[in-house]
Amino acid sequence: MDFRIGWRTLIQEPAYTLAVMLGLSAGLAACLLLLGFVRYSLEYDAFVPDVDNIYVVRHRFNVDPTEPLYDLAPMFLRNAALKMPGVVDATSYIPAREEVLPIAVRIDRKMLRVRALVVLPGFERLLGLRALHGDLAGALERPDRIVLTEASALRFFGTADAVGRIVHMEGKPQQVGAVVATPPSNTTIPFEMLFGVNSTFAAEVRHEMVTGEHGWIGKILIRVRPGTSISTLTDSLQQVVDHTPSVQSFPAEVMARLGKRKTMDISLAPLRGAYLTQNLRNTIALVGDRGDPVVIAGLAAIAVLVLVLAAINYVNLATVRMLRRQREVAMRKVLGAGLPQLTLQFMLESLLVSLLATVLGLLLAWLALPMFSALVNRQLDDLFTASNIAAAFGIGVLLGVVSAIYPAVIALRVHPTQVLAGRPGTESGASMRLRRVLTVIQIAAAMGLAGVSIAIAWQTHYALTSSPGFDPSPLLVVDMPERVKDSAVARGFHTALSAQAGVEGVAISDDPVGRLDWSWSRDLQRPGGQAATMEMKSVSTNFFEQLRMQPVAGRLFQRSLDTDDDVVPVVINAIAARALGFPSPEAAVGETVLFTGYDNKTIRKTIIGIAPELRFRSLREAPRATAYELRTAGASLTARVHGPMADVERAVRELWPRYFPESLLRMHRAEEVLAVNYAEDARMAKLLASATCLALIIAGVGTYVLSANTVQRRAREIVLRKLHGARRGDIGLLVLREIGTLILIAAAIGLPLAAIAIQRYLAGYVEHAPVGYWTLLFALALTLLIALSAISRHAWLAMRLSPVEALRA
Repeated sequence: MDFRIGWRTLIQEPAYTLAVMLGLSAGLAACLLLLGFVRYSLEYDAFVPDVDNIYVVRHRFNVDPTEPLYDLAPMFLRNAALKMPGVVDATSYIPAREEVLPIAVRIDRKMLRVRALVVLPGFERLLGLRALHGDLAGALERPDRIVLTEASALRFFGTADAVGRIVHMEGKPQQVGAVVATPPSNTTIPFEMLFGVNSTFAAEVRHEMVTGEHGWIGKILIRVRPGTSISTLTDSLQQVVDHTPSVQSFPAEVMARLGKRKTMDISLAPLRGAYLTQNLRNTIALVGDRGDPVVIAGLAAIAVLVLVLAAINYVNLATVRMLRRQREVAMRKVLGAGLPQLTLQFMLESLLVSLLATVLGLLLAWLALPMFSALVNRQLDDLFTASNIAAAFGIGVLLGVVSAIYPAVIALRVHPTQVLAGRPGTESGASMRLRRVLTVIQIAAAMGLAGVSIAIAWQTHYALTSSPGFDPSPLLVVDMPERVKDSAVARGFHTALSAQAGVEGVAISDDPVGRLDWSWSRDLQRPGGQAATMEMKSVSTNFFEQLRMQPVAGRLFQRSLDTDDDVVPVVINAIAARALGFPSPEAAVGETVLFTGYDNKTIRKTIIGIAPELRFRSLREAPRATAYELRTAGASLTARVHGPMADVERAVRELWPRYFPESLLRMHRAEEVLAVNYAEDARMAKLLASATCLALIIAGVGTYVLSANTVQRRAREIVLRKLHGARRGDIGLLVLREIGTLILIAAAIGLPLAAIAIQRYLAGYVEHAPVGYWTLLFALALTLLIALSAISRHAWLAMRLSPVEALRA
């Protein structure tokens, strides 16, 4: 019966029902998406059996004090770990090819990119992989077999049972030996294909992966028994590193600079927390998905905030509606309804609204999921699980119960005699103040969120448009699967590209400017003087010419004066000159520095010039001491284009299959390469902008409700003012003054908090936009505009209010 009464009440007041349902469902949809993403982030790698006892081995390379923590370790530690007490199992793996140039699979005439790993024995045990089809252990043992995930098998062949099917990679046929379940998307160990260490694709790395003889690094996972001392295990692994010559062989000056510090610090970190680890680097592959704990906590806070704002709107609307239902409540009391019946009535009405809003919110969330997944750059296809849907209805029930409490309290205070005698009660002062406080919270939250969103969007725009040291617009970047120096095919493609119409020249480098696929450092030392660690860049003679760069001092490499792969000349930046102890950039030109290669042979190089700063890193990282040497060992080509860029891109697509028929083309405009550094910021700015719009709309509705209640509550006062000569403008200002005061109070609360959040965000950049306080003023102006729009209707009604009708009412 109570549900039927509530349903009839909702149908009889469609405007109220629409406002409540839209506000609550939009808030719930945003909350469900954000909290679903938070849960997704906290469950990374949770599918791995016994994941709490699996650890990742990491290292920090102390030879260069600026180096971060690496998500890798020398692969000889795997064999050492297997012999240590408490270790149950250990494995190592590396990408089958560099992350920037993954393996391309040819199936019939289709070329498909695939993420593949070369794994040592134990990988399948640690990750709990089981064969859905075929023989997993046998496939990882044989040199001509591969393992596919179920999703890859379906993508390649249209069936999960792909055992025995043939794929071609780099011209070599490989047979599918097993198919395993596709790992969840929230994993820090993503793969689509596996090769065993005996595979023909592991020939170049097989000996090193198995023996670790030369200290090559890879990803190492260790499973320990519960209760094993991780600190003791770490110390044991550290001792192995300290006594292995392959990672201790450095020039005397390097060892002297280290002093008592170790060349390499080893650490163990839980795999379960790998996703939330920051400041990692990986030299053989991209680190993979990583989440910022602060961002995830912030998104959880925004989810709760949006839901609270929507709930406040519902409470305000329900309270105003309750004041209009005093006669109904009085009649129910006269007819014998007691405290339990009235409380249950309002509780059931609120639950009905919240559950209907939950259903609509789930529908809205499902419709918005593709766009939301793109904003957070994660695959959230499994977001609508049974547990998540149950949690959504749990949130809806809780929201309904909490939101019903305050209107029910007001209903219980209704005096039947007074109301039925034609003298309905008015809202108490305490009730009125509480609803004003709730509205202030709404406005303050929306205003603060707007300020932060504007600042992040402005900083992202500044970073995307900041100069990298040259004009990137006429530059096209092409990544080859082979290095120019070692491959006649790569040299042929370079020559062919240089001869294309519209191409002024093609430079060779390890990385295009704006990307750090290959990062390596060496020491440069003045004879008998100061040494400094440099970030080394291998470039061709025309590298600086293609970027149209001018020297700070001396000269830069020139095709007419220099020869590719000449080991003598070197160009450094001004930071490097200072690090070497030169008083000025000009003083460094012509000086000799000593360079020790990986073979421990010392080469005398001559500084021919000082280069301006190039942004190989984002604005979050300070520029480093950098040295450029003439070496065509890179596989990245930067072409300077005159005329339409699309014509040259078309020419590259036609050239590519002639030289690299078994590889997929990887081509980007230089502007796109630079923009990747700030893709996460751009997505976050869009996500915050969406949340801000929703918060401002909710705050606008709350302001609308408050202004309606203000006009209703002060109707007699307005009439009396009119009878005493008040003009329409005075009446309008009366309404504006009350709402404007609340907005200013909200600004005093929300904007300082937004300023703190903005400063903390900008602290992550070494160079940031001149944000100042204009973003906060803009947020204030935007909120005032929305509030003015929300209250304009009731201000106009107040100005036109007829004294006769008001007094009659």
